[in-house]
Amino acid sequence: MRLALALGRRNLGRTWPNPSVGAVVVSDGGVIVGQAATAPGGRPHAEPQALAMAGEAARGATLYVTLEPCSHHGRTPPCTDAIIASGVARVVTAAGDPNPEVAGRGHALLREAGIAVETGLLEEEAARDHLGHVTRMLHGRPAVSLKLARTRDGFAAGTPETRLRITGPLADGAVHLWRAHADAILVGIGTARADDPSLTVRLPGLAERSPMRVVFDSELRLSPSSVLARTAHDVPTLVVTTRRAPTHARRALGALGVEIVVVEGSAGRRLDLHAALRALAERGVTRLCSEGGPRLADALAEADLVDACTLITGSAVLGEAGGLPAVGENLARRLEDFRVTETLDLGPDRAVTYERRR
Repeated sequence: MRLALALGRRNLGRTWPNPSVGAVVVSDGGVIVGQAATAPGGRPHAEPQALAMAGEAARGATLYVTLEPCSHHGRTPPCTDAIIASGVARVVTAAGDPNPEVAGRGHALLREAGIAVETGLLEEEAARDHLGHVTRMLHGRPAVSLKLARTRDGFAAGTPETRLRITGPLADGAVHLWRAHADAILVGIGTARADDPSLTVRLPGLAERSPMRVVFDSELRLSPSSVLARTAHDVPTLVVTTRRAPTHARRALGALGVEIVVVEGSAGRRLDLHAALRALAERGVTRLCSEGGPRLADALAEADLVDACTLITGSAVLGEAGGLPAVGENLARRLEDFRVTETLDLGPDRAVTYERRR
């Protein structure tokens, strides 16, 4: 099962709207005869690929799979059909699938066919890997993970006139790897205008893993000359806005290949964050990584839309000049109820990940 989980993690961020599942076939003699992960784009699924690799060796074997096999007809036949036809004797799954079209039916069909079914092996690890899929199925939104960098004394930025370098190359590389495993990267219009980021994966050999880029921009102030707009034909770029957005701005960005999504506004000329996340889920996004800075992070926390938060603390100190705190009041309160799940030392920097208790 650990191998199946590792296989599934390889394609996180590449299979949405489907979950990235891992599957391993072990013969009756204890030999691994097939293994696979959900293919990029979400098809084919992991189970039929692993079973095809195993061939006749699948008869009497055990199939380990990280999520309950699908039991419904979509663009491809149900995985349960392939499993039953393969002749495997036993199926071990890590977690059930909350998709209403599956939700226990996959396990039931396998048992009806005479296959032994065991569930719950390494369930907590699988729940973390499939959190985006589960959140989209149960709550109609993607799972939201925050990435925030701060100085040793807690600031994300200095004065508007200064550029603040917080983290070193090891931490920067880790952030790019996290990006490669996200379905989409989110920033607010403030960050988009101040930093003019590209939000791509800039690790050797992984440029094609750059996720969709999303900007929350209630009045459509993203400049057509920004890097995000100018490269929209190369990397999918989506801006979520409101009806207040001027028509000429929609046309200008649309002509560059930027997708414009209109949702309801809220008080204070802001986006309705719940509506914005629902719109992303409707497009298949399951794993959303927010790099939008402290203000967007705090707004997401206030709306109770944060599932995980990684704080990267650098060695630099901003000092008495002060600046913008990395962790706002709402996020600080949320993190009190989260649990620390990982601590990484990245050269002089330290990354601590907090996750919502499940």
